[in-house]
Amino acid sequence: MLIPVILSGGAGTRLWPVSREGHPKPFMKLADGESLLFKTYRRAAAVADALSSSAGEVLTVTNRDYYFMSKDELAAAQLGERHPGVFLLEPVGRNTAPAVALAAHQVAEQHGPDALMLVLAADHLIQDQARFTSAVADAAALAQQGYLVTFGIVPTGPETGFGYIEAGEALVQGRKAVRFVEKPSLDKAQAYLASGNFYWNSGMFCFQAGRLLEEMAEHAPDVATAVQACWQALNAQPNATGHMLDIPAQAFAQVPDISIDYAVMERSNRVAVVPSDFGWSDIGSWNAVKDLVVPDGADNRVVGEAIFVDSRNTFVQSEDRLVATVGVNDLMIIDTPDALLVAHPDKAQDVKKVVAQLKTNGHEAYKLHRTVARPWGTYTVLEEGPRFKIKRIEVKPGASLSLQMHHHRSEHWIVVSGMARVVNGEREIMVGTNESTYIPAGHKHRLENPGVLDLVMIEVQSGEYLGEDDIVRFQDYYGRV
Repeated sequence: MLIPVILSGGAGTRLWPVSREGHPKPFMKLADGESLLFKTYRRAAAVADALSSSAGEVLTVTNRDYYFMSKDELAAAQLGERHPGVFLLEPVGRNTAPAVALAAHQVAEQHGPDALMLVLAADHLIQDQARFTSAVADAAALAQQGYLVTFGIVPTGPETGFGYIEAGEALVQGRKAVRFVEKPSLDKAQAYLASGNFYWNSGMFCFQAGRLLEEMAEHAPDVATAVQACWQALNAQPNATGHMLDIPAQAFAQVPDISIDYAVMERSNRVAVVPSDFGWSDIGSWNAVKDLVVPDGADNRVVGEAIFVDSRNTFVQSEDRLVATVGVNDLMIIDTPDALLVAHPDKAQDVKKVVAQLKTNGHEAYKLHRTVARPWGTYTVLEEGPRFKIKRIEVKPGASLSLQMHHHRSEHWIVVSGMARVVNGEREIMVGTNESTYIPAGHKHRLENPGVLDLVMIEVQSGEYLGEDDIVRFQDYYGRV
């Protein structure tokens, strides 16, 4: 049995302003309207169907805050009953070694220690599914012989932004891994390319769950011991069974923050590499996104709508507006409703410095978009000023906001379309299209969509403080109390 394990974490700071802490890179929509996580789910299920004789779950390891967005992407992927979703939810990020080890415990317990794990990152793009499936078949054959297998990408140039794997003696399906090396200088990258024995480190793996745990116990016993204690604490929780497994925060805090490469892959002598050429990209910067778009005759590219006049090698991504460039060269212009990035392609890696400065300044643009996803739907800030804020709220059919109260603001709700069931103080009322209700500060209230169509409404807030943290929750269907 081959169980896909999807690692979905990281803020994707080099892809700001589209990727943000509250809506990170795996949820970014590409030009075709599909997110990277959606594509990963479809890819993982397809390869499992091709290579596994029996159906199995798709296991996602992600942050607790991303559970509902991840669940929505899995539902959109329509994998059906053959591949149910199981989610291991981290309270904080602790790098890849703890994530992979906890996933290995879950797979070993459910399917036995010989079950194969295919560990994939949620933010990679792979163009050739057939070649990917072939590479996974080779990796699975090696993993069944007890190897820890990684996928080495055949380099297309002296890339300094990736780590490398040096390959040694040939195996039937791949090669023994000699060593892992960090991101090199340009001179070293050119030497690696010329040798023909080096591959880009993709960060994707295949191994038996039990073998991974054995190798971790041997080469990173501190990590293995802490993860074992965390796993026992997880299983001791009342809700330890089911599709959503909350990793206990106190136990997880004791686990070392270390990558699977450092903890195991670089230390084990049972590591193999499968040379791979299946159109891989880690979408690590705006240059990688730009390269996905077909250029015009002047090497300009656009996602959205743009007009180029006397411009060359310019990339525009605009969600809502027409962008026109006149007499500019070598620019990347990323336009979102509340933030605009203008950068030189050679400085694409430095976009993360913008995010660092926003954090230092306490600016919310590092974390949230103007449209914010919630388990029940979305809200969009339309306008705000001193003592007022106007939002567009969209609630999914059958979904409900928490029963809550605000100390510092009152709210006026106007239904644009759909039907709302509203708890307002001691009353429960139905509010239809073109109708409204007023929620005074200090009143318990709840908004619910009892219908089968989306509920759309406008919320007008007024008060001395309008921050999102002025919420006292009394009851919530999504565990946020």
